[in-house]
Amino acid sequence: MRTVSGLFDDYADARGAVSELEAAGIPSDDISIVANNAGERYSDEASGAAEGAGTGAGLGATGGGAIGLLTGLGLLAIPGVGPVVAAGWLASTAAGAVAGAVAGGAAGGIIGALTDSGVPEEEAHFYAEGVRRGGTLVTARVDETLAPQAAAILERNNWVDPVERRRAYAAQGWTRFDENLDPYTSEEIERERNRYRI
Repeated sequence: MRTVSGLFDDYADARGAVSELEAAGIPSDDISIVANNAGERYSDEASGAAEGAGTGAGLGATGGGAIGLLTGLGLLAIPGVGPVVAAGWLASTAAGAVAGAVAGGAAGGIIGALTDSGVPEEEAHFYAEGVRRGGTLVTARVDETLAPQAAAILERNNWVDPVERRRAYAAQGWTRFDENLDPYTSEEIERERNRYRI
């Protein structure tokens, strides 16, 4: 198995990527989505989740086959990121790490889950920071033969170019995700999005 990930500035693009991955035959159980939910902008997307950002609320229903991953969105809070809507294996791992008070640089479980699935640590930090700054992360565990197709699906759904965005973050002084920093506010996220709008 190989892990293929993409960061999206626009949640609708990420949703489209998830739907296309499922249509390509990648099981919902092997796809994850984690979206920054500052200002509760996507709370209505989280079916069956409690009000507010509770650790792991609603994550037990991660979709499953015909229904699809996006029907299982739930709410949780990740240190340094804040409230997110999430579904899938990555979200469940992150929720378990937060609930179990796992520390030691696991960044609320996202970085640990990504690196455990084969994503290089540098990339994992970039993806966590991207979610912190208002983005949406889509991750799929796929057979090696499907990896190029999965990556192409993410890219054509308007993913963020990771090399260019990492350079932009570095130009602002960023080096790695820090779970001890305050989450971005809705206003900070909007300013961040405006940096990259064409």
